[in-house]
Amino acid sequence: MSSSLATRPETSDLVATIERARALLDAGDVERALKLSAVAYDHAKAAAGSAERVKASRDLIDKARRMQADALKIESMCYVAMADAVDEAQAKGELSRGRPEKVQSEDHFTLEDVGVDKRRLHEARKLRNAVRAEPEFVERIVEARLSEGLEPSRAALKKAAGHAVGTKTATKDERGDDLYETPIEAMRTLLALESFGLNVLEPSVGKGAIMRPLEDAGYAVTISDLVDRGITTKHGECQGVGDFLRSIAEGGGWDIVTNPPYGVANAYAAHALREHKPRKMALLLNLNFMCGFEDRDRCFVMDECPPSRVYVFTRRLPMMHRDGWDGNKASSQMNIAWFIWEQTEDGSYGNGVTQLIRVDWKAFENAAPLAPGAGGHVKPVGFLAAPDEFARETPRKSVEERVDEERARALVWIAEQEGFDEAGLRRGIGIRSLVADALISAFLADGLVEPVDDNTDHCWRISEAGMTALQAAAAGLLVGKAVAA
Repeated sequence: MSSSLATRPETSDLVATIERARALLDAGDVERALKLSAVAYDHAKAAAGSAERVKASRDLIDKARRMQADALKIESMCYVAMADAVDEAQAKGELSRGRPEKVQSEDHFTLEDVGVDKRRLHEARKLRNAVRAEPEFVERIVEARLSEGLEPSRAALKKAAGHAVGTKTATKDERGDDLYETPIEAMRTLLALESFGLNVLEPSVGKGAIMRPLEDAGYAVTISDLVDRGITTKHGECQGVGDFLRSIAEGGGWDIVTNPPYGVANAYAAHALREHKPRKMALLLNLNFMCGFEDRDRCFVMDECPPSRVYVFTRRLPMMHRDGWDGNKASSQMNIAWFIWEQTEDGSYGNGVTQLIRVDWKAFENAAPLAPGAGGHVKPVGFLAAPDEFARETPRKSVEERVDEERARALVWIAEQEGFDEAGLRRGIGIRSLVADALISAFLADGLVEPVDDNTDHCWRISEAGMTALQAAAAGLLVGKAVAA
C-alpha cells in the first residue's frame, strides 16, 4: 500500500465501522447510525480516491468502492428513516419551527436538534419517496454504479432521486389512479413482433395510448378503466368503468394487452390469469417484475404460470410521466419489458422456459404490425427481411382446424343466446371473423342453427337438432367421467 493510503483507516476498521452503523440502524438508533455511516463513507471515498491517484491495484480500488457503497446504503436508509420521523412529528405537532425561547417538552424538537437543515430534509424526502415507490431504489442505483466501474457517490444517488420523476418519486397520493400513458414506441415494437386474436381487451385504457395503435392495426378493442375518462372506441363503444381486480370473465377467449397500474401490478397480472384466462396476454412491466419471492401473486404469475416471452428494451423507453405532471421532463430511469403469457394446448401457461429477448424500439419505428387474428409471433432478428419472409415460431392454423377446435365451445355459447350474429359470436368466444363465418356455415349445413325469422339471413339461434346434439355431447362427457372415476 502506498504512503498516501497508509494514512487512511485500515480496511478492517472501516468494515467494523460499517457493521456497527448497520447494527445501530437495525436497532433504531438512526442518529448514531447516520454519524458512523457518514464517517465511513468519507474515509472509504478518500481511500478509493488515493488508490486511483497512485494507480494502485484494481482489487484495492474495488474494495474501497465497495465499502463506500455499503456506507452510502446505510447513510441513505438513515435519511429515509429521518424523513419519516420528521413528517410523523410534524403531523402530530411535535416539530418546532425554530429554537424555542423556553424549554419545550421532551416530545418536541427542532430540525437542528436532529442535525438536519431544510435543504437536507428536502433531499431526504425525495430519496424517501423514491424508496417508497421502489424499495430497491438505493440498492439498484449503487450497484449499477459499481457494475459500471463508477463511484457510488452521494451526488450520483441524489441526481438519480431527483431525476426519478413520475412513478419512482411520486407518493401514493401523488400517483392517484396510476395513469402513465404508454409510449407509442412500446406499442410499435409489440405489434411488429406479436399477433393477437382479433378481439382484444384493454382493461386499463387510460386515455387510449394502447387502444389507438391496436385499432389502427385492425383489432377490435373492448375497453374499461377504474376511472370514467369518457373514452370511446373508433366504433363509438364507450369504456366500461370498474376495478379490474374485481372483474369477472364473461364469455372467453379474449386476449389482453395493457399497461397495468404500477401499484397493483402483481395482483393485476394474477387476477387476469386466474379469472380471465386469456389465450395471450401482453403486460408492460418493470423488468424487476422478474425478481422477487415474497409476493404470492408475483410467484404465481412468474413460477406457476410463467410468461412465454419477455421483450426487454435495450434502449430505455421515453419517460412515462404521470397524468397531469407539469414539472421537468426527465429521461427514463427504469428498465421496461413486455411480458407475454400464452396458453399451451392444455390451457396452462408457459412450457417451463421463459424466452428472454432483447429488442431496441428504434428498430421498429417504421415497422408494420403483424396481421390481427393470426396469433403467433416472429423473431426480432427477422425484422430486416421482407414481410413475407418472417419466420413464424407459432404456426398459423387453417380455418378448418380452428373450426374443429371451436365447434363445441361455440355451440355451448350459442345455446345460451336468444339470438346471435357473426359479430356477437366473434366477440363472445374470441375468434376472428373468418372462423366465425366458417362456424356458422358449418352449423347451418348440419342443421344445428336456424334463422331467427324468415326475414333475415344474418341472425340465428340454436335449433332443436342443435340442442339435441349438445345434450348428447354433455351426456357422453358425464358417462366418460363416471367410467374414468
